[in-house]
Amino acid sequence: MIFNIVRTALIALRRDRAALALSFILPISFFSIFAVVFGGSRDSTPKIRVIVVDEDQSQASRDLVRGLEREGSLVVSTKPQSKSKGAELPDYTAATAEAAVKAGDVPVALIIPRGFGENPIAFGPGASGAGIQMLNDSSDMIAPQMVTGLLQKAAMTAMPADLAEQGMKYTGEYIGGLTPDQQKHMAANLEALRKLEATRDASAESAADSRLNGGGIIQVNARAVVGENKRNPMVSFYAAAIGVMFLLFTASGSAGSLLDEADSGTLERVLSSRVTMTKLLAGKLVFNTLLAFSQLTVMFLWAWAVFKVDFFSHLPGFAVMGLCTAFAVAAFGMMLASACHTRAQLGALSTLLILTMSAIGGSMFPRYLMPESIQKAGLFTINAWAIDGFTKVFWRDLPVEDLWQQVSVLLAVGVVLFVVARRIARRWECA
Repeated sequence: MIFNIVRTALIALRRDRAALALSFILPISFFSIFAVVFGGSRDSTPKIRVIVVDEDQSQASRDLVRGLEREGSLVVSTKPQSKSKGAELPDYTAATAEAAVKAGDVPVALIIPRGFGENPIAFGPGASGAGIQMLNDSSDMIAPQMVTGLLQKAAMTAMPADLAEQGMKYTGEYIGGLTPDQQKHMAANLEALRKLEATRDASAESAADSRLNGGGIIQVNARAVVGENKRNPMVSFYAAAIGVMFLLFTASGSAGSLLDEADSGTLERVLSSRVTMTKLLAGKLVFNTLLAFSQLTVMFLWAWAVFKVDFFSHLPGFAVMGLCTAFAVAAFGMMLASACHTRAQLGALSTLLILTMSAIGGSMFPRYLMPESIQKAGLFTINAWAIDGFTKVFWRDLPVEDLWQQVSVLLAVGVVLFVVARRIARRWECA
C-alpha cells in the first residue's frame, strides 16, 4: 500500500515536468549565487569608491594621492565625472566632497588639509601630524575601516622620503641634533630616495608593497556625515529589504488565484460575461498592489512602534516608494501566474526567481559588500531599486523629487510585466 502511494506521487510529479525540473534547479541556482558572492573568487572583493581632496598641494600630499590611486581596492576620484564629452569639471572641494557622500555617490571622502606636507605623520606620545579628515556614510561600516588601512599602507609605500625626513626631525627632537656631516649625508640620501621614488616602475612598487605594512603613521579624523543623528537607521533598511522579498512571495501567491479559477472553471464563466481578460487582470493587479502596500505599511509601523524607526516624518517618501514597489511586485506576480500552468509550477518558479532576486538585489546581504559584477546584476531586480529608494527616504532624508529614478524604473517594470502577463493570458481566452 505504501509503495503504491509513493508510486502514484512519483507519477504525478513526473507529469508536471516543469515543477520536477525546478525542484532540482532551485537549490543548485541558489547555491551558485552564494558561491559567487562569498566563494573567494578574484572578483569577490568589491572596489571602494573614494573622493580625495588635496588642499595642501605639497609634494607629500601629491605622493599620497598617487599612492592611493595605485591601490587596486580603491577607485579614487579627485574631480566629478563629466556627463558630456570634452567638458572639464573642477576638482572636488571639501564642501562638494561632503555633498557627494551625503548623496550616496561614494561612501568615503578624504580631505588632505593645508600644512600636511610640513607635518604628515604622527609620532610619539601625545604627538600628532596634520590629520586627514575622513567623511563617511555610516550605513557602510566596512569602507571607512578599509580606507583607513589602505591610507596607512599608501603613506608607507608612496612617501618614503617624506617619512624619512620626518623621522630625522623627530630624531633631533627626542635624542638630540645631528652633526653637520650627518645632516649633509642625510640630505644626499633623501634626494636620492626622492629620485628613486619618481622613477620606480611597477615591479619595484609591487616588491615594496610586499615588504611594508601600515602602522598608523597618518592621523585620521573620521566624521559620519550621514546617519550620525538617527535612531536605529539600519532597521529601516532591513524593513525595506526583507519587506520587498516577502511582498514578492505574497504577490505571486495571491496572483495564483488565476490558476485556481482556471482549474475550477470559474475563470471560463467570468470571461463568458461582460468582464474581459484585461479588466480581470487589471482588477487583480489593483487588489494585489493594495495588499502589498498594506503589508509594507504594517511592517514599517511595527518598526516604528518597536524599534523606534522615524516613520511619520518620512510619510510622503514612503507612500511614493511603497506604492511604486507594490505595483511592481504585483505585476511580477501576475506575470508568473500567467506563465505557469499549475500551482506546483508557480510555487517552484516563484521561489527560484524571488530568492535569486533577493540574494543579488540586496534583500539578504547589502549590495555594497558584493563583487562589482553582482552589484551590476542586482540592478535587474525589483529589490535593488526598491531598497535604493527607501534608503534615500529613511537614511539620506532626500525629498520625493530625488526618487524619480527609482520610481521611473519600478513603474516601467510594472507596466512591462503587466503587458507580458496580459499577452500570456490569451491562452485562457482561446481555450
